[in-house]
Amino acid sequence: MTANISYEKVSFNLPSDIKSEVVKLKETMHVSLNTIYKTAISEYVQRQEVKRWEDAAKLASKDNEYQKLSKELSETEEDFYEY
Repeated sequence: MTANISYEKVSFNLPSDIKSEVVKLKETMHVSLNTIYKTAISEYVQRQEVKRWEDAAKLASKDNEYQKLSKELSETEEDFYEY
């Protein structure tokens, strides 16, 4: 099954030296500039998502009320169900 992905045209300014490096990559890798840009942006977005989770975990680890609740929940004898 193929997912229907919609695309939107975007434009942005890129410093000339970075563009030159990207063109070299394109030629070496035999891929389009579009592929490089999409990959770079996707990987950046994924890294930012991981960073948000890590930052949230750090905040939670410093929150005494959260730690207390977490400990209480982990010590219950109740079954947990996945949905």
